[in-house]
Amino acid sequence: MNLHAKLAARAAAGKPVRVGLIGAGKFGSMFLAQVPSIAGLEVAAIADLDPDRAKASCRNVGWDSARIARTHFAERGSEACQDASVDVVVEATGNPAAGIAHALEAIAAHKPIVMVNVEADALAGAYLADKARAAGVVYSMAYGDQPALIAEMVDWARAAGFAVAAAGKGTKYLPAYHNVTPDGVWDHYGLTAAQAKAAGMNSQMFNSFLDGTKSAIEMAAVANACALDVPRDGLGFPSCGADELARVLRPRELGGAIERDGMVEVISSLHRDGTPVPRDLRWGVYVVLKAQSDYTSACFKQYGLPTDPTGRYAAMYKPFHLIGLELSISVLNVALRDEPTGSCQAWRGDAVAVAKRALKGGETLDGEGGYTVYAKLIPAERSLKLNALPIGLAHHVKLTRDVPAGAFLTSADVTLDNNSQAVRVRREMERQARADSAKAVAAE
Repeated sequence: MNLHAKLAARAAAGKPVRVGLIGAGKFGSMFLAQVPSIAGLEVAAIADLDPDRAKASCRNVGWDSARIARTHFAERGSEACQDASVDVVVEATGNPAAGIAHALEAIAAHKPIVMVNVEADALAGAYLADKARAAGVVYSMAYGDQPALIAEMVDWARAAGFAVAAAGKGTKYLPAYHNVTPDGVWDHYGLTAAQAKAAGMNSQMFNSFLDGTKSAIEMAAVANACALDVPRDGLGFPSCGADELARVLRPRELGGAIERDGMVEVISSLHRDGTPVPRDLRWGVYVVLKAQSDYTSACFKQYGLPTDPTGRYAAMYKPFHLIGLELSISVLNVALRDEPTGSCQAWRGDAVAVAKRALKGGETLDGEGGYTVYAKLIPAERSLKLNALPIGLAHHVKLTRDVPAGAFLTSADVTLDNNSQAVRVRREMERQARADSAKAVAAE
């Protein structure tokens, strides 16, 4: 609250908040569409691998020629990070290696960074957030994307004195979706391949939402930002509508679907037989609250909240999220309050690669939403013990041996580029986590 008034004061003083956007894809374009309507917010620079495409995107979302003319367009994200006129960097490429590089460049330039790139955050968020804190720079999730909205709800619940039993989002899920490849994705979206191509839709990207990969990545980010636990063997995707949240998202010992209080989970908009769940939250986010006293539990009932049979668990939810249309909330929080809209606090969950089918040595992995692997969310501690391959490093790497269908891939199963910055950063994060774990054991 009060962001609009704070921004108006900046605008009146002739000191607009100026953004450097890296990546002018769908998320970035949605943000750009809102900028002309927000007095006091400007985009100083846009970096994209295809600057002409970025300019076309600006025209497509309604920018006039004058606004385009006063914006600097570049191919390299480093230009946006180093631009002296930029107050806040927004990383929206979706490429984990690029995201890590741009985050470190922004931090080195002492500029706050908003990470739309949740793929990079899931891969190395603990490392990047630590670097930002050490430099006195804000490292923030992107409002409008579901992880930041979930983090906001968790923070609200705790600040109001509730325990958080569960938090997460909705999606369309059936177990068979884990094995869907880009060749079969459009049937699940009600489109033909020709229709999708005409709309410029990327089959691998859309498949990453369907096969569970995006859910694993996003819930890793939420767990790491909100000090929540993750299921030991992956998200359960229980079928659940808005009115059933408090009953379903409670511990199994009480008849619910989660291991214990304090978990992340994704709920499905479909029953396992494929029929729709009433009042589903496919596009939304939720938090399940646990009353800390009998009095609070009684208040739940008095004010009409649907609860579980014990009366102790209730829920709040948001049925939709507006992606890049809401991104300015992060930009303004960072610029005007010096605060993130969610930020990685500790490495608790990891999105790791699982074989979609039997894989042969010599094959090349194709990453999120592809033909070879999908991501499963597991505790970071388990990932370290398995030496699991994070999904963010499962791009364009060759297998050194066969891997059976359904098995976790390990770093020993592939040939990683030791000169890659992303590989080095990830290994440093793992090394630090093992060192911290050893210290904790020694202290006991």
